[in-house]
Amino acid sequence: MKFLLNLYLSAEAFPGEGFDNEQFLAAAGRAGELISGHVFADPSISAVVRVRDGAVTVTDGPYLQTPDHVAGQYLVDCESREHALELAALISSDRIGGVEVRPLMDSAGMEM
Repeated sequence: MKFLLNLYLSAEAFPGEGFDNEQFLAAAGRAGELISGHVFADPSISAVVRVRDGAVTVTDGPYLQTPDHVAGQYLVDCESREHALELAALISSDRIGGVEVRPLMDSAGMEM
């Protein structure tokens, strides 16, 4: 099954700061479960594109005014949700607001 692990940080944190992922990278890499990973730029330089009644609007970021923002993500392919949660626990630390574990779906709505 494929899972997206979204890493949330405090909005005050610098991009890439707070990740303590050496254990996660070692475990997921050794097992061949890590597909990819990305660290995101500061949300203040993002943009949101919306189309309403054919009109396109672009709004400069951040998208939401929240205490946390998605700061990075990993895509893993592992046996079960429980194992994906174990991998996420290797990333989580006092400085990370949380790690969301979300299964991916195919076009038919089935878990991949």
